[in-house]
Amino acid sequence: MTPLAIEALKAGPHTAEAVDAFLRAHSFPLVEGPSITFVFRGEAEAIHLKHWVFGLPSSQQLARIEGTDLWYLTLELPGGSRVEYKLEVVRHGHGEWIQDPLNANKARDPFGANSVAHGEGYEIPTWIHPDPESKPGKVDELSFDSPTFGRRGVGLYVPARFRNTRRYPLLVVHDGHDYMRYAALGSVLDNLMHRLEIPEIIVALTSSPNRLGEYANDERHARYLTDELVPFLERALPIDARPQARCLMGASFGGVAALSTAWRRPGFYGKLLLQSGSFAFTDIGDRNHRGPLFDPVVAFMNQLRARPKAVSERVFVSCGMYESLIYENRSLVPLLKSTGMDVRFVEARDGHNWENWRDRLREGLSWLFPGPFLMVYE
Repeated sequence: MTPLAIEALKAGPHTAEAVDAFLRAHSFPLVEGPSITFVFRGEAEAIHLKHWVFGLPSSQQLARIEGTDLWYLTLELPGGSRVEYKLEVVRHGHGEWIQDPLNANKARDPFGANSVAHGEGYEIPTWIHPDPESKPGKVDELSFDSPTFGRRGVGLYVPARFRNTRRYPLLVVHDGHDYMRYAALGSVLDNLMHRLEIPEIIVALTSSPNRLGEYANDERHARYLTDELVPFLERALPIDARPQARCLMGASFGGVAALSTAWRRPGFYGKLLLQSGSFAFTDIGDRNHRGPLFDPVVAFMNQLRARPKAVSERVFVSCGMYESLIYENRSLVPLLKSTGMDVRFVEARDGHNWENWRDRLREGLSWLFPGPFLMVYE
């Protein structure tokens, strides 16, 4: 077995020139087969790797090579993995979380940005980037008066070749603006339509000022979407009003909102796209370890598990293997299948983050809405 590159540096000489040469010769984190080595250079009392891989210690200490200011930690990372992380630099007894200064690969989310480590075999999908051959759809912002929530704003994506004389399927996306910002939803839609992998569709980008409350099986939310927003859009736009042309989509608590809305209005939404849903439940009692925000979710999931019913026709579920929610999502799938719904479940070596959800969009959307190209070759 070929020794890891860090071993040669550890063998010496332990000079600044040797460290400089090592850093020039490699990109970081250093991926060598299943081994990945995180590296930091600088004076500190301690350096910790902070990550969100469920099942591993969330904080792991880097070792310092004696006589140098270089720190390292080598972990085993299965092929195809994608891991977001930060480094904690401890100086004067105080720890500061920073992005990895040796790693230019970053992932953004509503809370800032994380550094990203790619395991051997992982590739950033080509279809997430703007394609000069794909005509971009148009995104507008509109508002309407909801009897339930008052005046609300909604983003609206319409395909580049939109025609009033056609009828379009409707995709309603929880946290839709975040999907556009952090999961490249606009480019994904443009590219998949251009490649005929999905049909042209209209997309409503929804949001909530109180998402953790409203998305946790709130009857008002189901009423807002089903009785107010969808009819409003169908009056304003040439939308196909059949259930099989409607899809609800969401991630995390947005996945709960999509499933619970369909559960409250079975048959209205013919398709669901659920990503890393926060589907917390209890097998015994009604207490849950995730805190009071999850209490309404647990009550809903316990009820759904006790009396499962078909709420849609097709359901696409995805989740990261490195998420704490993987158990709940795996448990949900056979329950949904038992009702007769057509269900597809996809796992990825990734965590609870926007780029995991981005990377699953092509498979989810093209399975729920197969376009002319896929329908010919299936």
